[in-house]
Amino acid sequence: LVLAYPDSPASHDGAFLVLKDGTRFPISDGRTDKTFKELLESPDIDDMFYARYPAGAEPKQPDENSDPGRARFEPLFAAMYGDCRKNEVVKNLRTVKWLPKHGGGSVKATTVNGVADALERVSRELDDLADDVATYLVPAAGTYNCRYIAGTRRPSMHGYGVAIDIDTRYADYWRWSPGETPRWRNRIPVAIVRIFEKHGFIWGGAWYHYDTMHFEYRPELLGR
Repeated sequence: LVLAYPDSPASHDGAFLVLKDGTRFPISDGRTDKTFKELLESPDIDDMFYARYPAGAEPKQPDENSDPGRARFEPLFAAMYGDCRKNEVVKNLRTVKWLPKHGGGSVKATTVNGVADALERVSRELDDLADDVATYLVPAAGTYNCRYIAGTRRPSMHGYGVAIDIDTRYADYWRWSPGETPRWRNRIPVAIVRIFEKHGFIWGGAWYHYDTMHFEYRPELLGR
């Protein structure tokens, strides 16, 4: 976390993560027996790493409840990016041209931790791919949006200005899957995923509870 986020975390001592403003967050709450629901609803910092993100791997059906990145210690992200409900995120948003060669318009992302710069690099590389790949990306379905995750009362990563959803026409989402057990599907080309990962974004298609249009800036899960 200290290496991945240059604007906020300053150090750690094995027990606490220390931010540059002096805020101290315990790394562990001492619990090792959390259910999957508890991992999502009340994670500590350690829990954010409960599942390894499969960077560079070929897309495939994830193991049951393997959702690397969905366990998020909300106080850390709020400390870094602000609370959108208090209008703290908007002041740091920057407009990013989205695939301008393909008429993608623009999106907004936070400048904190270099997210907007990273998304701009993603856009430039994606813009150079073949036209038949661009169809999965234009129009984008949105970046900044101060809202909860669907079906929960947990803040969405879109509310921090660090996530983007690409064209919904080719999206697959676990809540749309028939039956009680998610049946993994994906139509997003792996070339798109690789470019996002290269610049610090993880892909929702790597989750058991999949969301293939979703990418969010989480360099700590990519070894960056």
